Amino acid sequence: MPKKGEVPTVLNEEQMELINGEPLILLGTLDADTQTPVINAISWVKAISPDKIRFSVTSSARTLTNIKGNPRITICLIGLETVYSITGECRILSEKMEGVAMPLSKIEVDITGVYDSMFWGSKIVQVPVFEKTYDPVKAKALDEEVYKALEK
Repeated sequence: MPKKGEVPTVLNEEQMELINGEPLILLGTLDADTQTPVINAISWVKAISPDKIRFSVTSSARTLTNIKGNPRITICLIGLETVYSITGECRILSEKMEGVAMPLSKIEVDITGVYDSMFWGSKIVQVPVFEKTYDPVKAKALDEEVYKALEK
């Protein structure tokens, strides 16, 4: 546990459970060409240990190019009555994951900080909810493939 004033560099059990429960997650990168901050919603995210998160994006996504240009990222997580900004350094483990029908890349984040970034005097009373709009059977099958590949 960090001392007063120190920034945690690991997720606690509740934060790991939240991430692994498929919440809305926003990923912040820097555009490789313009160095402009970019925010994208990502869906395949797994907290594999208190100090590591893995996620997947399409192999052709601009996000992958951005990470190659600058591996420092921020993940925004909304839940547990607050907003967390999780900073870290990325490593691309695979540009094409095996055992997944789509061309997806596997990226691992070494967490460098876990910040409560909710503004003072407030709390989240309702977390964002999303619905996958493509074929539910295919969505479930793809999700299972991707999560299995992220854990390898």
